[in-house]
Formats: sequence, structure tokens, C-alpha cells
Amino acid sequence: MQKKHNKSLVPFARQLRKNMTKEERHLWYGFLRDYPVKFLRQKVLGRYIADFYCARANLVVELDGSGHYEDKGINKDESRTEFLRQYGLKVIRIPNNEIFKNFLGVCEYIDLAVKESLRQSNSKD
Repeated sequence: MQKKHNKSLVPFARQLRKNMTKEERHLWYGFLRDYPVKFLRQKVLGRYIADFYCARANLVVELDGSGHYEDKGINKDESRTEFLRQYGLKVIRIPNNEIFKNFLGVCEYIDLAVKESLRQSNSKD
């Protein structure tokens, strides 16, 4: 299994943090930045950079634009998700248009995913 951290991607991740999409900015500044369980943005995980990552909940949140719904994008996403699952991470995908169309629902969905993951990890202890 590949190492979870890949130093060669760090400069690119920094660049992505500086140039977040409007949807990423809205989710970060409107919800995740002040969420009680810490999230990181543009986190390097192996050969990928996750949009948002919560280590405590073993959760990756990906915001997907239209390219993710074409055959090539779907296949790439499946490979990426499988790679991240090897580390025990759950990946949730949110369409970009939901950020502005249903922001409260997106926040509730992420909150539920975090709480469920924490509940599961606490029951294993």
C-alpha cells in the first residue's frame, strides 16, 4: 500500500488552497472552518488531494463539478474512492450545484456523516 502522505503533491495542494472554487470557499467559510470537529482543506492523501478531510471521523468530502459525471470522471472517481477506502476513509461526494441550491441540506448531510463515523469508531473502542 502506498504511503498516505506524498510530499511531491504538497506545493500543488497549497496552490489549490489559495485558489479554491467558489463552491469550496462557500462550504469552507460557511460551515467547515468552524465545525467542532477539525477539517482540513486540500489534504494530500497518497497520490490524491482531497477537497476536505476530517481525520478524526476518517471522512473525505469531495465537491464534484460536471466533469465528474462523464464516463472518464466517473472512472477516475471510483479509483480514487477505492484508494482512499484502503486507508479506512469514507468518501462522500457532493455535486457543486448543491452548495448553492441546498447549502443547509449539504451541511446537515456532512454533519450526519461525521457523527455516524464518530459513533462507529467509539463503538469499536
